[in-house]
Formats: sequence, C-alpha cells, structure tokens
Amino acid sequence: VQFVESGGGLVQPGESLRLACVASGFTFSETHMRWYRQAPGKERELVASITNTAGSTYCADSVKGRFTISRDNAKNTVYLQMNSLKPEDTAVYYCNTIPLRDNYWGQGTQVTVSS
Repeated sequence: VQFVESGGGLVQPGESLRLACVASGFTFSETHMRWYRQAPGKERELVASITNTAGSTYCADSVKGRFTISRDNAKNTVYLQMNSLKPEDTAVYYCNTIPLRDNYWGQGTQVTVSS
C-alpha cells in the first residue's frame, strides 16, 4: 500500500490549490477515500471523504463550501480542490482509505497559507 500526495505549496489567503494523491497496492475503485490534515502541535483531523464511485462526499464544517473532494478511478487518484484558503488551513495534508490503513501513510504535502 502506498500513498503519494502532491500539489501543496505556499499561497496567500484567498488563493487556491489542488492536491492530488496517487494510491497503489489495493483496488482503488472499490475503496472509499479520505483527506486528512495535521497542523503543527495539533492532532490529525479529517478534512473530506468520498465514496468509491464518488456518489457521496463529505467535508468537515471548517472547509465546507471552500474545499471539494473528487477522484479519478482510472488514475487511482483522489483530489482536493481548495479555494479561498485561510491561514488556519496551514497543515500537512494526507490521504488514506476507509477503513483507515493506519500503518500506511504517505509523506504528505505541505500547505502554507500566509501573507
């Protein structure tokens, strides 16, 4: 099992980023997926979820209306479109499966929102 996250960077408040996570080692098209984030000194928190067919999605209240989760099963990739970024969105972002494969985490991708 492997997760490779990318797309992070340093942006100003109000700007956008699109994160991607390429997954391997399991049947991606049959697996629900989640994005998590972890800010310095804080616990990891759930950001968004998507079912295997993308028929249903969930976003945490803190990002609802600004972030959108999507997936491309042909590319084994899950995306997180992040708009109207705020300084409090600064964190390392990770993807994982449902149920959680807690022994398998990628390196994450750093998102820093700062003026």
